[in-house]
Amino acid sequence: MYKQIIRSILFKFDPEAVHYFTFGVLKLIFKIPFSTRIARAFFQINHPKLERELFGLKFNNPVGLAAGFDKNAVLYNELANFGFGFIEIGTVTPKAQDGNPKKRLFRLKSDAGLINRMGFNNAGLKALISNLKQNKNKVIIGGNIGKNTQTSPAHYTADYAQCFKALHPYVDYFVLNVSCPNVGSHAKLTDKDYLEELICEMKRLSAEFEVQKPILLKIAPDLNKLQLDEIISLIAETKIAGVIACNTSVSRAGLQTPKAIVESIGNGGLSGQPIKSKCTEVIRYLSKNSKNAFAIIGVGGIHSAEDALEKIQAGADLVQIYTGFVYEGPSLVKRINKALINR
Repeated sequence: MYKQIIRSILFKFDPEAVHYFTFGVLKLIFKIPFSTRIARAFFQINHPKLERELFGLKFNNPVGLAAGFDKNAVLYNELANFGFGFIEIGTVTPKAQDGNPKKRLFRLKSDAGLINRMGFNNAGLKALISNLKQNKNKVIIGGNIGKNTQTSPAHYTADYAQCFKALHPYVDYFVLNVSCPNVGSHAKLTDKDYLEELICEMKRLSAEFEVQKPILLKIAPDLNKLQLDEIISLIAETKIAGVIACNTSVSRAGLQTPKAIVESIGNGGLSGQPIKSKCTEVIRYLSKNSKNAFAIIGVGGIHSAEDALEKIQAGADLVQIYTGFVYEGPSLVKRINKALINR
């Protein structure tokens, strides 16, 4: 019903407006008596074969919602009813910011993809924490953190540190988002020496807390083999929990959408089916060349159970969806989990 009716209607309107409209609708639906119980009965699957233990956390199932969908943690309690094993909120920055000018989110329907240049639009750290205080503990929560657009390079680490310290009591793991193509000074955020400095500072801050929270690095799908080797080396040196592979891509190779339309959209990160194979190859390379030395959360182009199994067979321990959730609907989570039980 979702693809035939609901999606066909929603896709007639601006994607960003639809995103927030859907949030409002879901908020209303889950205020109806018994709606939560009905949704969880339909979408959620509990089975021992789905359970995963990774970096000290126990996941009921390995299918998560990627960062960017619920930036401000306003809908995670409701989204948990669709059967996710974990939900990643953010990217959050210390101060609220509007992000890039609209229009900044575009559908590539013939490619089952999205292009976004949102620019870390979010309500800021204070608002996010206020929302996380309403956590009903239905699902594991990851905190994806970044820097404000106007922050000077000398103060990047301070932005991440502020987010890390403030969010520590409210999330189960952290993700350092250093690979979004829609932020300024992207080069510094991918420099190995700077990443080592950033990670070491987060680990130092983590040691100040009684409970240690896992730290992961979110990487781009456009890295070459030398850069991936540097990531493997970096994780071995810093001993963080692992990586999320991958973020959105700046490449436009192999698209079915006419070139003129793609060029009219302009810059931004490409997600969905067009980057599926590229992300899978990154996962496979990291897993093979590190000898499975660290955890990998696989994301990028997962629109079916087969896509998720492909990521896991390539070396992913967990998977996340975002664009696939938009195109395929909430039943995608259940389909993936059923396939994992039956494989």
